[in-house]
Amino acid sequence: MTTPAYGLVCLTTGPEIRFRTITLTRYRALPPAQRYGTLLDLYADNVARVRRAADYCAARGIRLYRLSSSLFPMLDLDGDDTGAQVLAHLAPQLRDAGHAFQNHGIRVLMHPEQFIVLNSDRPEVRESSLRAITTHAQVMDALNLERSTWNLLLLHGGKGGRARELQAIIPDLPDAVRLRLGLENDERAYSPRDLLPVCEATGTPLIFDAHHHVVHDRLPDQEDPSVREWVLAARRTWTPPEWQVVHLSNGLDGPQDRRHSWLIDQVPSAYHDVPWIEVEAKGKEEALVALGACAPTLST
Repeated sequence: MTTPAYGLVCLTTGPEIRFRTITLTRYRALPPAQRYGTLLDLYADNVARVRRAADYCAARGIRLYRLSSSLFPMLDLDGDDTGAQVLAHLAPQLRDAGHAFQNHGIRVLMHPEQFIVLNSDRPEVRESSLRAITTHAQVMDALNLERSTWNLLLLHGGKGGRARELQAIIPDLPDAVRLRLGLENDERAYSPRDLLPVCEATGTPLIFDAHHHVVHDRLPDQEDPSVREWVLAARRTWTPPEWQVVHLSNGLDGPQDRRHSWLIDQVPSAYHDVPWIEVEAKGKEEALVALGACAPTLST
């Protein structure tokens, strides 16, 4: 039986890892002369917190970490390269943060927001989505994280009923995106059955989420035999198979509840030999502690 590496998602419930942000309204209200300094202060603080996150995970034996996709607000603004200039200024600090994860042997992933829809039927949405996902890949490059699915850049299928369009788009994505890209099934638009042909045709790994699958197919629970079938089908899309990542979550009020529970009450038996399990629970590090997957709060 494989002992999986359980992953921590972005923030902690405690005060240790909290990232700062700024709204678009507030940013645009700033005089142009103040925007660079404002973003420099915010970005520098968030980079320092990313660096601390590596030590936080290492101290607790956490080997998989999902990096927040909101670290650098305003970075993908069309026609405003202030964020890009600030990020370039912080290049040494970013490389240091990325090296800290590598030195600790911690795998780093990103899962951008739902508004990235590469296969939208609206050209302006496709354009903004490509700009956003390319920006996320540039952040991973700046952290010196390798361009492979070891450092996964994860998306859902996007606009429902447009799997062919998604399949056609993937080969033309920038290498920084395409070489890290993985696709995850969701509760509504794309089941693993819908995504598997796309993944097989494009060489893109499938990240299987049993909770989403149960909700989408209205199954009784995560012990349904199809869960194991999809774990194995998804594994065949991974090169190497030992890099396979699945998502683990439980419904807050039963298997059909889309909302995530605070802790994990059920780990599907179908996951018994999955090497990398990203835990999507509201309790975050508390959920990992309860699973015996990380040490309790330690000083860092």
